[in-house]
Amino acid sequence: MYSFACDYLEGCHEEVLKALCRTNLEQAPGYGADRFTKAATEKIRQLCRDDAATVYFVNGGTQANQLVIDTLLQPYEGVVAAQSGHVNVHEAGAIEFSGHKVLAIPSGRHDGKLAAADVDAFAKAFYADPSHEHMVFPGMVYISHPTEYGTLYTAQELRELSAVCHRHHMSFYLDGARLVYGLAAYGTDVTLPLLAALCDVFYLGGTKAGALNGEAIVFPRGAEPSHFLTRIKQHGALSAKGRLIGIQFTALLENDLYFRIGRHAIDMAREIRKIFQDAGCRFYLDSPTNQQFVILENEAIRKLSTCVGFEFWEPYDATHAVVRFASSWATTPAGIEGLKKAVALCLPRE
Repeated sequence: MYSFACDYLEGCHEEVLKALCRTNLEQAPGYGADRFTKAATEKIRQLCRDDAATVYFVNGGTQANQLVIDTLLQPYEGVVAAQSGHVNVHEAGAIEFSGHKVLAIPSGRHDGKLAAADVDAFAKAFYADPSHEHMVFPGMVYISHPTEYGTLYTAQELRELSAVCHRHHMSFYLDGARLVYGLAAYGTDVTLPLLAALCDVFYLGGTKAGALNGEAIVFPRGAEPSHFLTRIKQHGALSAKGRLIGIQFTALLENDLYFRIGRHAIDMAREIRKIFQDAGCRFYLDSPTNQQFVILENEAIRKLSTCVGFEFWEPYDATHAVVRFASSWATTPAGIEGLKKAVALCLPRE
């Protein structure tokens, strides 16, 4: 049974696998001192148009989030995030485990996005409280791009968030687990150079974008915390065979492969959307990226789940729920055709 449950069901892109095999017996120093990691770092600098950027590679997204947030924050600070933000919902309390509180702001009005005005109001209310010295200080703002609902920030929204962060002395951190699908979306005006100009730190996701594993943490302008490599090791996140992630990112960033497979996922998501539109289904929101959220009747969900894989997201009302269908770099036309047949078989028009 073909599955659209998430965007990391397959192993890696064939070019990544070829690169790993081709270099397998080449000896290389450890902990990111190898030529592959250096080459990937330089390519990311070029893409960001930031020669001073520093780049570190870790294995996964939650690891990257906990590492960055714990390292940049003071012990008395927390991180501001949307109520639906990944660090608030799906990281098993990893941020709190490191000693920092997630300061969640409701985000339903913004489709999973944080609005600069809401962050500004939150910070002003905090500092206006006479007892704020007894409270968790907001030291960072965390966003995902795309968000957990597949929605995108505009360049202007990011500029406004960046300005609010720096006005209130908060770091601005962007989780880029699915960044490639945001950059590849039709109509977006967000680019890597823009992120490098506005963010204090962000990462390029590899795990969900054609790599076996790996995320590239970027500190624009070289503004990394002191002894960050040492902090990575303290968190158990420093890979002895750092070459493995360096090789993968080098392969992904060759000949625009990273962006080409991102666009492939977007095109497949548009096909998914058309299938459900043609079936008369409703969507929870308008997502321009690789995640599509469909509202289905509970019995229809049960029937469809016997034919194709997808993920339950949240209840919608007493008789309906929101389910997610995710495309990826590896989604096939055959998989799309199978979904079309399954929908025709299992879903009555509402």
